[in-house]
Amino acid sequence: MMLRKASRLSLVEQVVMQIESLIEEGHWAVGDRLPPEMELMEEFAVSRNTLREAIRALVHAGLLETKQGSGTLVRSSSSLGAAMERHLENSNLIETLEVRLALEREAAQLAAVHRNDEDLHQLEVYMEQCRDTAQRDAVEDFISADMAFHKAMVKASHNQLLQELYEYMTDPLYTSISKLMIIDTPFACEKMIHSELLDAIREQNIEEAIKYVNEYIFDFKKRLASELKEEDF
Repeated sequence: MMLRKASRLSLVEQVVMQIESLIEEGHWAVGDRLPPEMELMEEFAVSRNTLREAIRALVHAGLLETKQGSGTLVRSSSSLGAAMERHLENSNLIETLEVRLALEREAAQLAAVHRNDEDLHQLEVYMEQCRDTAQRDAVEDFISADMAFHKAMVKASHNQLLQELYEYMTDPLYTSISKLMIIDTPFACEKMIHSELLDAIREQNIEEAIKYVNEYIFDFKKRLASELKEEDF
């Protein structure tokens, strides 16, 4: 059987896949500088042109970035994360909230089914932090505790892909919550304590968990859209 010689493009794709795997496996973390060009050429057994094409493809995908004087740096921990970042950068706050609703609604019902004692303990810890920071009117601390609560709820879903998708929304989520703190009343923190959601998850009440998420995200969107003078939300 005649074997076809690997094309230059296929070699580039192989290098791209190997670099992606190394990043996703944690060999290189976000912010790390890739080894020198000659070292990578020897490691992958490819030419300089092939390596540079692979690097350019990964830069275009958002996984890597090149900086003058700094070399090539890891920008994202996965190709999925890079794609999410590109889309979220071009999305407005209302669109981000719509995606957040979809993810949190699914997370809430899965958490109500799959949560265990450790999950409930972690949710209760963050809930107590939310109450404490709200009483002290420590807005920044409250936002951090509230975000930790939401991420703990998503973790309680025990769905790895859902956790990864939600993790990439951390920055836009922070922005949306901070925005509400600015436009809402001084008692905004207390109004955003999700004790009813925690109760629904604890009691494994799927319907109430979904209902609560629908209501608080809808209210969030309505007030934010009004502030931003957007009619369609």
